[in-house]
Amino acid sequence: MKAAYAVLRHELRLLASLVLWAARRTRGTGARFGYARGQGAMMFGLAFVCVIETVGVSVLLRNWPAVHLVLLVLDVYTVLFVIGLHAASVVHPHLLTPDALHVRNGVRLDLRIPLDAIRAVRRETRYLHEKTAGELDVPIGSQTSVTLELAEPVAHFSLLGRRQEVGVVRFHADDATDLVRQLTTTRQLTRARSAPSSSPGRPPSTAPAAVRPAGEVRRPRSGL
Repeated sequence: MKAAYAVLRHELRLLASLVLWAARRTRGTGARFGYARGQGAMMFGLAFVCVIETVGVSVLLRNWPAVHLVLLVLDVYTVLFVIGLHAASVVHPHLLTPDALHVRNGVRLDLRIPLDAIRAVRRETRYLHEKTAGELDVPIGSQTSVTLELAEPVAHFSLLGRRQEVGVVRFHADDATDLVRQLTTTRQLTRARSAPSSSPGRPPSTAPAAVRPAGEVRRPRSGL
């Protein structure tokens, strides 16, 4: 039941992404970094193949209206699903806020990584990704271009709710160089704000010299 609810929520969020994509809107506040450019041609090519298949099936089943209607609905939904995957990637970019980096992959992933938990970040292009415990790879078009090494692991939940502690995260960004630069700058500013201020030195004493008791009169010195 829980898995069915997760899948249904995923499908509804894909349809909502289509609406946001048509309205040219994105979700989330912060510095946005897209990653869908690398898969756009492939997704639209796949959608075109689905459309051709829909037309072909419609011609072949024109003498069976009931079967034709069922398959037509399924084929149209498949086309919307494929386009929705691309739309979700466009309207859910990676986000950099003053305290965290949100690594996203459409509506399937929104991993919040506190900046304090990031030990190192580097620009690194990789095409081969083997599943390794404690590492999360989020490739787009079979590649990742940014690698994060974490000082402490963060929890990642799959679409069906499976939990995994990850200490290394690899993902793709269209402008990986700019993302790494801005992330490095934001981390430095965050550390500067959170660093304890040094205690000021002890101020010099401004106490006056010994004060004579009230009423005391200084006598002139004798010349003898």
